[in-house]
Amino acid sequence: MSRSLLVAVLAAALPALAWSQVTVKPDGRWRHLFGAGASLSSGNSEASSFNLSADSVRATDHDKWMVTARAQYAKVAGETSAQRFGAGTQYDRDFSAQWFGFGRLELLHDRPANLALRRFVGSGVGHHFFRDDTGFWDATVGLGYTHDRFDEPSEVEGRLRRSYGRAELLLAEESSHTLTQSTKFRQKLTVLPVLEESGAWRAEFDTNLSVAMTERLSLTAGFTYRYNSHPGEGLKRGDALFVTGVSLRLD
Repeated sequence: MSRSLLVAVLAAALPALAWSQVTVKPDGRWRHLFGAGASLSSGNSEASSFNLSADSVRATDHDKWMVTARAQYAKVAGETSAQRFGAGTQYDRDFSAQWFGFGRLELLHDRPANLALRRFVGSGVGHHFFRDDTGFWDATVGLGYTHDRFDEPSEVEGRLRRSYGRAELLLAEESSHTLTQSTKFRQKLTVLPVLEESGAWRAEFDTNLSVAMTERLSLTAGFTYRYNSHPGEGLKRGDALFVTGVSLRLD
């Protein structure tokens, strides 16, 4: 596997950790959100899929700690097309009204992508453009290090390896908006230039819309798009995913 192909495969495998519509209130209490979705088709096409998610957050007037977990499984025509499990945590702490520091840890397993375990650790600074009861808009910049361990040895930079590490620049913006009393919208854009290879970068765009059915239950719809400037031979630069489901809020 060439390095450009490896970057493309792992870019498609990276989930949107630290992503949720969980309620955030600066009162020091933990709040949780659990989601699930599934699909099944038969006849001319045989396909099934399911996804599970869990999000927890604790916030005060000066810091925020978020923990997330994701699982996705899909099978098409008897072949497993997705088997992905991820978890992550991020801690933000304000050092002024507009500026904050953050630290992030992420873990990922993706069997179809030959990824036994990905470990990512990153840190940086962020800016609050606005924060109120209706939502927020933040921008962050930082540095991270990713270490990947493969199920089967992969060729990286001309060598057959069981594992591979790299440094990345982390640039992101994220916002949440209350559209109506029952409808919330959230989006996040992340750009990750690879520091060790000039011109190699990838981008991730995530959106989520939730509509409350009751005080605790909501319908959800999410769209994810991944872009890689060097996808490798036979691979497209863009990869899109649309997921719908329901969520349970425990406040």
